[in-house]
Amino acid sequence: MRRYLLVDDNLEFAENLAEIVGDCGAECEMAGSGAEAIERVKRTRFDALVTDMRMPEMGGAEVVREIRRVDPGLPAVVLTAHAGDADLESARREGLLAVLAKPSPVERLLALLGAARRDGLVAVLEDDAALLDNLTEALRLRGFAAVTASSVLDTDRLGPVRPFAALVDLRIPGGADGEAVRRLETRFPGLPLVAITASPSIAPAHCRAVFQKPFDTGALLDAVERLHGERPPIP
Repeated sequence: MRRYLLVDDNLEFAENLAEIVGDCGAECEMAGSGAEAIERVKRTRFDALVTDMRMPEMGGAEVVREIRRVDPGLPAVVLTAHAGDADLESARREGLLAVLAKPSPVERLLALLGAARRDGLVAVLEDDAALLDNLTEALRLRGFAAVTASSVLDTDRLGPVRPFAALVDLRIPGGADGEAVRRLETRFPGLPLVAITASPSIAPAHCRAVFQKPFDTGALLDAVERLHGERPPIP
């Protein structure tokens, strides 16, 4: 049975959502604050985390960041009633499975939770906004979360994440061909790379796979699936 942690200072909302999740055959524990959530994660291995964005003392972005220090592989969904919340960008850098409006679309949330994979974070380097959005959504549908960068500078700004693989365009703004990839590899030594590029001849020899644009998204996702299955256990 899958087990989820729901973090929200609105007890009535949390209880209602927990009941819905429970009716679908999963267990759902509740925490009324970030501090309580951290303590629960220390005691229990959850399949996914759902947290409100705005809470007293510790907001959603900080909740995800601090919980990831205890359990780096835990998938996270953030709920927010404030689409323009300035803290959302900080939260996204944590590699969220999704950001959903509050009150949450229950069917969408349940589908995300049911598919969510532990240790399923992928780094995606791509400067084409439409392609980046499509890749992120395609990964999400298979239960993978994504942390993204569209420039060399963005690569330096990635949060304290632990991806198991990276999808990398070898030409993104801010540096020479492959510079963002080199910086990513410096930060995550040994990270398996999958190149997505219009120029496959410049792909590093150690890439685990190379997909020439335009590529078959299903085949790309299958490659990600294989890398996820081969990943070493994360302590």
